[in-house]
Amino acid sequence: MIAFSCGTPDRIPVAPQGFGKIPRDSPIGHELVAKTDIIVYAGGGVDPFIGNSFQVETRSEGDLTITIYQSPSGDFKRVIKRTEVTSACIEFPCKTPEDVERLLSVPYIPPTKEQIHQAAQRFNAEKDWLGDEGVVLYGIGNAICFPAEWLSPMDFCWLWADAPDLMAEMVKVANERLLTFVDLLCKFGVDAFRIVGGEYASEQLGLKAYGQLVVEPDKELVSLMHHYGALAYFHNHGPIMRYLPMILEIGVDALDPLEAPPWGDCDMTEAKRLLKGKICIVGNLDDMEVLDKFPTEEIIKRGLNLVEQAGPDGFVLSGTASGTYGEHAARNFIALAEFLSEGSAA
Repeated sequence: MIAFSCGTPDRIPVAPQGFGKIPRDSPIGHELVAKTDIIVYAGGGVDPFIGNSFQVETRSEGDLTITIYQSPSGDFKRVIKRTEVTSACIEFPCKTPEDVERLLSVPYIPPTKEQIHQAAQRFNAEKDWLGDEGVVLYGIGNAICFPAEWLSPMDFCWLWADAPDLMAEMVKVANERLLTFVDLLCKFGVDAFRIVGGEYASEQLGLKAYGQLVVEPDKELVSLMHHYGALAYFHNHGPIMRYLPMILEIGVDALDPLEAPPWGDCDMTEAKRLLKGKICIVGNLDDMEVLDKFPTEEIIKRGLNLVEQAGPDGFVLSGTASGTYGEHAARNFIALAEFLSEGSAA
């Protein structure tokens, strides 16, 4: 946690984000826990944006999963298609501004205290399991995730273009619900959060939208977390450099993954300068294209270069949070941790 506070730890933390494709109860899973500073995501199972507002029916038809959300304002339909490789939403519940207005008119029934307490208990159980071997973060979507999850990417962009006030209202409503949810989580003992969703604006909508739909609501969210002494860790894929001053304004404690070209545009030395020692940098070796493919000697070389550019204060050497890394990357994470530990000892 020293690095997350922008301090200088006795060694650079090396932190896989989750276990990827590695079974956590396998020998290499145990080795990851013992030898690295693994970051584990926990919580979930509760949607603060819709709570218990709908009667939900789900059915399977071949490779499709169809979910119907029933409400006094009418039904909404979501369709997810599965393949041998992945799954994706192919029909979103809202398709027009009128659908969004119907959605916002549904009487809101928030998650119960018991549901939120159970989510917090799952987080605390993971903390008890991991102990001092790593960090557990409760993953939440920020307010822009509400429109991004209920509209297709195209309709999401069209809503901002054609009805920006309606998009802003949707985000405002979502943030009000989210703040109440996070307040209760903190009261139930959750003390570290991973906030996702910023990339919906940075990759699809641009700077103006980022300022209005991410910075402003997320400042409130982070302020609430800090009120309880909780860690606010921010996740934002894609080209990031022009958004760093805005993320600094939000006031988060840590940021990942600051992807290097060609996947992002991060210049690590310049990122360190722009963040002014106020946000811990977590990253940025690509899980699939670097850690899972390059030999260990090359990974150590790249890791040392990152330490020189971004460390030793406020830096966690990590991947890019793909969630899909395999055994080769796991071995490279372990090798990095052992090499940097030996260097510190020397």
